[in-house]
Amino acid sequence: MTSWLRTYDSACLCLLLCCLVVAFSGESFSAGDSVCRSPGITSCTDCLSRGPQCAWCFEEGFLDGAGLSQRCDLPVNLLRRGCALEFMEQSEVKVEVNATISSTQVSPRDISITLRPGSAASFIVSVKQLERYPVDLYYLVDVSASMQENLDQLKTVGVALSLRMTEHSSDLWLGFGSFVDKPVSPYINVHPSKIHNPCSDFEIRCRPAHGFHHVLSMTSNMSEFTRVIKRQRISGNMDTPEGGLDAMLQAAVCQRAVGWRPEAKRLLLLMTDQPSHLALDSRLAGIVVPHDGLCHLEDNVYKGSTRMDHPSLGQLSDKLLENHIYSIFAVEKQQYQWYEELIHLLPGSYLGKLGLFQAPNLIDLVVDAYKRLLSEVVVSVSVEDKAVSRYWVSVTPLCPDGSTAAEHSCTGVQPDQTVYFNITIGQHSCPDDGKDEDVTVMVRPVGYNESTVVRIRSKCQCTCGPAGQCRDANASPCKQTQNGNNQEERPNYGMMKDSDSNKNCKADGSDVVCSGRGVCECGKCVCEQSRLGAVYGKYCELDDFSCPYEGGLLCGSRGVCVLGECVCEDGWTGDSCNCPVSTATCQSSNGLLCSGRGKCVCGKCVCDDPQHSGDFCERCPACQSTCQSYWTCVGCHLSHGLTQEEAGQCNHTCALLVGYMDDMSDCVSSSLRLVRTFLSVCALTVLCGLVVVAVSRLLLQKRRWSPGGTVEDAGYHCTGKDLSYIPTTNEKTVTYRRDHPPDRPVEMHIQVPKMPLGDPWQ
Repeated sequence: MTSWLRTYDSACLCLLLCCLVVAFSGESFSAGDSVCRSPGITSCTDCLSRGPQCAWCFEEGFLDGAGLSQRCDLPVNLLRRGCALEFMEQSEVKVEVNATISSTQVSPRDISITLRPGSAASFIVSVKQLERYPVDLYYLVDVSASMQENLDQLKTVGVALSLRMTEHSSDLWLGFGSFVDKPVSPYINVHPSKIHNPCSDFEIRCRPAHGFHHVLSMTSNMSEFTRVIKRQRISGNMDTPEGGLDAMLQAAVCQRAVGWRPEAKRLLLLMTDQPSHLALDSRLAGIVVPHDGLCHLEDNVYKGSTRMDHPSLGQLSDKLLENHIYSIFAVEKQQYQWYEELIHLLPGSYLGKLGLFQAPNLIDLVVDAYKRLLSEVVVSVSVEDKAVSRYWVSVTPLCPDGSTAAEHSCTGVQPDQTVYFNITIGQHSCPDDGKDEDVTVMVRPVGYNESTVVRIRSKCQCTCGPAGQCRDANASPCKQTQNGNNQEERPNYGMMKDSDSNKNCKADGSDVVCSGRGVCECGKCVCEQSRLGAVYGKYCELDDFSCPYEGGLLCGSRGVCVLGECVCEDGWTGDSCNCPVSTATCQSSNGLLCSGRGKCVCGKCVCDDPQHSGDFCERCPACQSTCQSYWTCVGCHLSHGLTQEEAGQCNHTCALLVGYMDDMSDCVSSSLRLVRTFLSVCALTVLCGLVVVAVSRLLLQKRRWSPGGTVEDAGYHCTGKDLSYIPTTNEKTVTYRRDHPPDRPVEMHIQVPKMPLGDPWQ
């Protein structure tokens, strides 16, 4: 199976613990902009493959004589054109949840989905973290010669780790296995003396190289675990990389031999000081058979090591997920970078860098890895390989703390908290043979022993009602029945006379065959295809384009043309679907329809009185003022000496319009108060003005007189010059000339003395 790995985080919603199902069938489209209609559509399957929003009408008399492509449209359009709902084949999306299967961590456990190409369905999977889990920890140790000192450190790990894990687990079991590499050349020395003792050159007794040896099944007996570790001996090989990934797959899939408990959290700890071989490396040894992903243990020894290649990372990832196993890599710091790139491809993996393989370091590594892996919730969605290209998967996380981490993972999950995953599965296409298919999708929370099975029923064929007649395979009107089965034949015009054939294709009282818009075949009209739209009817007398246009669009693009009339969409009316049903566009600012002076017609105000105008009948230039319009009523009510009949008529015509006062004196006294107020304001204004003028005059007079009683010259100011230099008289010489006598002009000298400043003018 091929997996899409998704880790999730988002705001935690208040959801039911059971699955919240949301199914959708694609985008919505307007009825006037159909994406389903195309001249190339000739069958129901073709129609539905255009998208989940399309439908096929298999009603026998629908648009009689029209092309088959006219049967494919949006359901709302087909309904308006006369196709009953029970005669429509549509994309059907169903999501059914089986709530009968009990679960403590993952819910729901079983979901059934029905899809068509282009459709998608969504559902919610919840994952709950429990308080304490039993733990199975399997040590998978590289026993090549370079790991001798590291192997010795394991002898004291069992009991100490068991004590530390009591804080986090209700029950800890340990298992043990070892690996070196594939026991074939060029990975090992195949000299007979080296096969059984690879360390013979060093006078050390070593065990033979092996791909994987399962030593101890899961046990809670820590003493037994320690005893087994003490008996282990090292081995040897030729090249640097080891066969760690090959051994990991066997430890994961050989569940019965290893003894993995169904209810336990499963940890697989790989200890090595070297990188690992990858898929295709075995070709150096002539091994070209891909790994089958199965268990091949015989007497606890991996017998397929010399026959099959190393597993691919994708294959190993699938097997770890399938068997609910967390993987922990304990490597020396020199190999940290190599394994750091590796764990990104293996979900639920943890990498620990150890300076030295000492017991305290190993214990801390296991405890930290367990706490880290348990607090991070990851989900993998796997689709069967046969259908992986035809489906797509999208996952949205809903984390308890509402965070959206950059790594797309829900971290920091505490016991008894629930993480929700909104999973959407969509279908691209059908199989090449076009038949329906069943596909299984697995939703696996990484490291959990529970999962969700999603069973997809892909519908690629049309049923077209109980009779199964889609009206799409027989385009020709000429049919004959042979051996009880309908067999389509080409038109045989020799079977009937031309006159009889044409007679059946002419409307009553008409001499034109098929209304001049089709041809007569076997006594039935086959209507022509028009670029304007569909031509149909028994005599091709109908079409879907002979309707009013609005703005250059048929029925204003807000309806369909049926029998020469526009059938409008909801919310529109009118001959060309140009009038909104809603009166919101006629609502004036005062909340009244057309200001209470008109009616809303086709979305616009039509005023009752021609004097009113404006978008909301709010203007009336020729109308009297409010007071003027009620003046007659005011005079009517304030007139004295009315007879009872006149007073009744006055009350009848004016009482509902305005309110009146019966006492004239109240009105007069109110007017007098206004007059008095106006006059008082005027008098006060004049008095204030006089006071200001008088004060200004007094201030000017005060400035002109000095404190000693002398008059100060406010207009001239002496500088530092002596007053003796100021002349006492001003002399002016004025010359008068006259014409007679012309020989003696007369000159007059006038002296004007300068007046002292304080002297009055005389």
